[in-house]
Amino acid sequence: MERQEQWSLQTRLILSYVLILLIPSVLISLLLFRQFTGSAIDDMEKKNESTLEIERLNIDNNIETMQRAANLSLLDQDVLDYISRATEPDTSELIDFSTRVVPVLTRLQYNNPNLAHIRIFFDNKRINEMSPVFWDQRRVASEPWFDRLNASLERTEWYLSPRDPDPVKTGAGDSAGAGMPKVAFLKEIMYPLGVHAGILEVDMLMSSFFPKTFGSSQDDLSQLVIADAQGRLYYDRNQKLLATTGITPDELAASLGLADRAPSGSFRLALGGRPFLAVTREIEPLGARMVNIVSLQHVLDSTRHTRDRIIAANVILIAILGIATYFLNALILKKLHILADSMKKARKGDFGFDLTVRGGGEVGELAHHFRKMLRKINELIADAVNKKAASKETELRSLKNQIDSHFLYNTLENIKMMAEVEGQYPISDALTSLGGLMRYNLKWTSEYVRLRDEVAHITNYIAIMNIRYENKIRLALDIPPSLPDQELLKMSLQPIVENAVKHGLRASSAEALTIRIEAEVREGTMLLAVRDDGCGMPADRAARLNRSIAHEMPVLPGAAAGTDGGQEGGGIGLRNVHQRIQLYYGKEYGLAVESEEGAYTRVVIRIPYFILTGGAG
Repeated sequence: MERQEQWSLQTRLILSYVLILLIPSVLISLLLFRQFTGSAIDDMEKKNESTLEIERLNIDNNIETMQRAANLSLLDQDVLDYISRATEPDTSELIDFSTRVVPVLTRLQYNNPNLAHIRIFFDNKRINEMSPVFWDQRRVASEPWFDRLNASLERTEWYLSPRDPDPVKTGAGDSAGAGMPKVAFLKEIMYPLGVHAGILEVDMLMSSFFPKTFGSSQDDLSQLVIADAQGRLYYDRNQKLLATTGITPDELAASLGLADRAPSGSFRLALGGRPFLAVTREIEPLGARMVNIVSLQHVLDSTRHTRDRIIAANVILIAILGIATYFLNALILKKLHILADSMKKARKGDFGFDLTVRGGGEVGELAHHFRKMLRKINELIADAVNKKAASKETELRSLKNQIDSHFLYNTLENIKMMAEVEGQYPISDALTSLGGLMRYNLKWTSEYVRLRDEVAHITNYIAIMNIRYENKIRLALDIPPSLPDQELLKMSLQPIVENAVKHGLRASSAEALTIRIEAEVREGTMLLAVRDDGCGMPADRAARLNRSIAHEMPVLPGAAAGTDGGQEGGGIGLRNVHQRIQLYYGKEYGLAVESEEGAYTRVVIRIPYFILTGGAG
């Protein structure tokens, strides 16, 4: 640390400059690299999700084709009657069935080129097999799906087979596609209802059922794989992507680990020491999954190359800037020393000198502002002398205003006495209320008053307003006896009451208005509510008013009662009352407006519960 203090300012500036720029630039480059890599992988994932969607559409179409073929095959009543007949057919019946019914089923198969077979395995010893459709059920009794189908409640089964076993051992049946992987739809035939009559099989070669999986690959960066419920994988072994990894299907299945993963999603894995992305989607009817395996090698190599170039460019740029800064600092520091000496003079109280540093640049601008600061200090010293003299004049003027207010109070008292002598008691009472109102407004010795004082002020205000509105305003008080000494800010209630008078009578001038002031203590908080039964306002306007009070939106002219409230009554509106409460008591306190159009308006003030004569409640 001591050695660093011995370094020159120029050296420390250069080192600081290099560290401040180099470290963040490298970190930002690494962060951008990670974001770029993640974005590239996300884009690749979305692209391959579209590939899976296309394959899913093909699968859905093929599923619908196979199910439709199965349903059409069982719509022929002759087929159901044949496999469930209780007697052996004679020769003429067999010939009729073979020439009339069997061709219908074979045409159904040929009309759907993707279908490999439509076979009906019957459980009836009285009838004969008819190639290529009708076969004895015993030929498939050893198949893995046979017992599952018989135990299934749905009476249907989808089965993925690595090869078509061709159950027609004699070779009499159609063996197209024998030995190739296929997808079979199996349906138990119950005829009559509740009686097992046989099994219908509609199958399709996987090359037709999964056209993109077993079709020609568009590129060498991705490959589709199908995984069945038993964990077997089916894919085109001729495609290059997985062939270049040199792994076997069993090794690929172990690397994917689909049994421990969600049915749909994406994850990264390594195959043959190379990074890959796997995007999976579930094929619900088949109980299988599609897995699109995508090589990440190209993406990662590209992003690493970009990262290295960005870091190298940052290092070279910082080196160039560091050398340039070294020579520039030599010129700048000379002027800085002059500026430092001038500041020492100012610190000692000498403001009458001229700074010799001129020119542009940051140091020249700093010197310019320092000269302006010296001039400003001299001006402030002169202003301070003038303000001291002006304060004396203000004190005299304040004393004069105090004398004028006493003169006004005495004059009002004399007029009141004259009214009482003449028997004009309403005028006497009005002058009493007016005098109390003016004393309360003009005597501002503290920000805090008792609740009783504020209520007395409101009573005087209502008395004055009743002269104007012909006694249409009624003031009701609901204040418990223990609360009149509650502390609150002076002039907190008048703006609210003034709004109630102004806006409550506006729409119903022919009716009386009742203003009720309520007080209660709830969980250590004093709640003061001013409620009137005037015209009220809609809920949306009340919400806008509350937002405007809280400074969430500007006050709109005439938005609702209280938008200009109190500006005529001492210059304090609802917003100002809310701000004063939060300024003196904290952000958890303030006021809020509740209203219902045509019914009422209620303003609730939240302040701390504090009795001036006894402290906090």
